[in-house]
Amino acid sequence: MSVEVNGIAHIQLSVSDPERCIPFWERLCHFLEMKTLIKGGEVLYCIGSRTGILVRGAPPEKRGAQFDQDRSGLHHFCFRAREREHVDSIHRFLVEEIDATIVHPPEDGSNFAPGYYSVLFEDPDGIRVEVNHVPGRGHLGAGGRLGPGGEGPAGRYGSDGVS
Repeated sequence: MSVEVNGIAHIQLSVSDPERCIPFWERLCHFLEMKTLIKGGEVLYCIGSRTGILVRGAPPEKRGAQFDQDRSGLHHFCFRAREREHVDSIHRFLVEEIDATIVHPPEDGSNFAPGYYSVLFEDPDGIRVEVNHVPGRGHLGAGGRLGPGGEGPAGRYGSDGVS
């Protein structure tokens, strides 16, 4: 028997620079219509928009290393926007309000999924976060790899998409 999950409930991030990262994440989460549930010391937990983000300072003895997306573990995570225009609004907020490091501005990524559109950025610790919009059901809908009449699973994934 299999079980279909209902998304990701929360993501917990350990940061090396809580003094910079916690305000960054709180402002971002509030912009994403999330509310602060816990804030104290070196911890922040925001909930809403069907998810939760918990940010905490790493133990002092482990704060020397900067996030490296090519090490074993988290590469990046991605919020799903309801509308393509929301990706643009989030990008403006990232640039104008919290001075995020933009890896790439909003761009077409249809080589990943039909209609894929995303922005990729980093928090002050270098943790990569993406916000994307994929119309309809993406790969599971009509025209998608796993939709009716689709090509089926891809054999390759890379910076140029899936094939």
